[in-house]
Amino acid sequence: MAGVEFRFCDAAGLGEAVRGARVLLLWDFFSTAVRDVWDEAGSLEWIHVTAAGVDTLLFDELRDSDVVVTNAHGVFDRPIAEYVLGAVIAHAKDSRASFELQRGREWRHRETRSVLGSKVMVVGTGAIGREIARLLRVAGLDVRGAGRVARSGDPDFGQVVASSNLAWEVGDVDHLVLAAPLTAATRGLVDAKVLAAMRAGAHLVNVARGPIVDEAALLDALRDGRIAATLDVFDREPLPADHPLWDAPGVTITAHMSGDVVGWRDTLSAQFVDNLQRWLAGEPLTNVVDKKLGYIPSGAQ
Repeated sequence: MAGVEFRFCDAAGLGEAVRGARVLLLWDFFSTAVRDVWDEAGSLEWIHVTAAGVDTLLFDELRDSDVVVTNAHGVFDRPIAEYVLGAVIAHAKDSRASFELQRGREWRHRETRSVLGSKVMVVGTGAIGREIARLLRVAGLDVRGAGRVARSGDPDFGQVVASSNLAWEVGDVDHLVLAAPLTAATRGLVDAKVLAAMRAGAHLVNVARGPIVDEAALLDALRDGRIAATLDVFDREPLPADHPLWDAPGVTITAHMSGDVVGWRDTLSAQFVDNLQRWLAGEPLTNVVDKKLGYIPSGAQ
């Protein structure tokens, strides 16, 4: 682009590269490098994060500044919804057991469950949660939502319960899907109390952030055989090779890839270029994050 100077760096070189820069594209959304070089970033006006979640980026000084933060709103909605639908179907069809039987070359006929009419609660009523709800409804599942404020008549969820009362709402749920941003209110939301309240044989799907779940309590629930889980995110990533979750019964693990379909990097790049052209033209940016909330409020787009 004419008149634009681009600098490329890794985390170690950010302190030097950010001096005098007005825009920062943060590709590594788990990086805390911005906080580390904040004293050098006085000229920044806008930071774009190539992820839906901005929890790792945000810190008090950034929240209180005039720097605008945008995210990858919309890029991952459908891929993550497809991942969740796949996880729900794989659980109902007992795919884990089928894989193990295949490895042992054992022919064993079994009956599996239908997903039709299964009850799902999606925690997180933003764009990703809504796309999950819409896709699961098409597949015939009964979907409710959980968010900050309880309400009825929601166009995608029908009923939304307060996530603060989650332990009182999950007793009849077949699949509990986590798609909420990581904030002070959601950190540790799915704790031992919530897990104990889930019905026997229920299935937890986490495509949000690892710290939303109490991993120690989840391990206890998995080892007791009370629930199963499909986990794409964890407290520590990559998940250490000696972590007990690898060997826990009833768990399927993927490497934070639920939204990463073929071509996702090109889509992220095009999204940033579109916003950069807006910024250069003095036009309003899209996907502006409310830094106090830590996400884009519903209806803000």
